[in-house]
Amino acid sequence: MQLLDEQAASLSGVVTDIRIGSGVDGWKVAQHARELNPRIVIIYTTGDSEVEWASKGVPRSLLIAKPFAPTQLVVAIANLLNEQDGL
Repeated sequence: MQLLDEQAASLSGVVTDIRIGSGVDGWKVAQHARELNPRIVIIYTTGDSEVEWASKGVPRSLLIAKPFAPTQLVVAIANLLNEQDGL
């Protein structure tokens, strides 16, 4: 969260696990990122929370279920960045 507060304007995207540990979760990280930079790309990763994405995820985000191949992450980021260019 501190990194977002300091550098959100210069970031193109955020990749966050939904279950990060104690404290804030990935849903909150993404919401905070979008408050600071409405155009930032958000990719969620999860092993157990994909059913919550529709209600808790930010618009124009993607969720990748674990386990995933690294290329899935690259494709997801590229798709969202390309989609963003059309806005």
